[in-house]
Amino acid sequence: MKNITDSFPCLGLGYWPSAGSFGFNTDILATNPINLSVVLGVLVFFGKGVCASCLLSNLLDNRKQRILKTIRNSEELQEGAIEQLEKARARLRKVETEADRFRVNGYSEIEREKLNLINSIYTTLEQFENYKNETIRFEQKRAINQVRQRIFQQALEGALGTLNSCLNNELHLRTISANISIFGAMKEIKD
Repeated sequence: MKNITDSFPCLGLGYWPSAGSFGFNTDILATNPINLSVVLGVLVFFGKGVCASCLLSNLLDNRKQRILKTIRNSEELQEGAIEQLEKARARLRKVETEADRFRVNGYSEIEREKLNLINSIYTTLEQFENYKNETIRFEQKRAINQVRQRIFQQALEGALGTLNSCLNNELHLRTISANISIFGAMKEIKD
């Protein structure tokens, strides 16, 4: 294929057939108007009448619109995040308030339960003390009654022994007749 610069020898682009390569003409006055006319011609040909400033303006406007849209989206996301943060803070305050209430109620309930338990134990100990005292009194009465019965039984046995040893037939007959006369006197008093 033929070199592109071979087609445009008059454009000021350097062409040295002896070297067989491509080069640039560094003379600004000779080449700058030519280069600008080539660029504008290419733009007009490929842009179909669209001016370069309009194209650049459209590109910048599109870029500006995308940036503004991104900023709006970011601001909306920020507002949503701030709203969620406020909701989370409100929930946290509510939870902290409930935790404080539960803590206070819990301590109050613990104190109440402690007092109830102390009162219950005191009442139970008082009942045990009363039961103990009643048991002691009952056992004392029973022991006293047993001692009294034993003493009475011993006294009775002693008296019977003394009576049996002192009592003979004559004394026995006299005691019987004395008792009969006492009963007879009592009968006469009643009649």
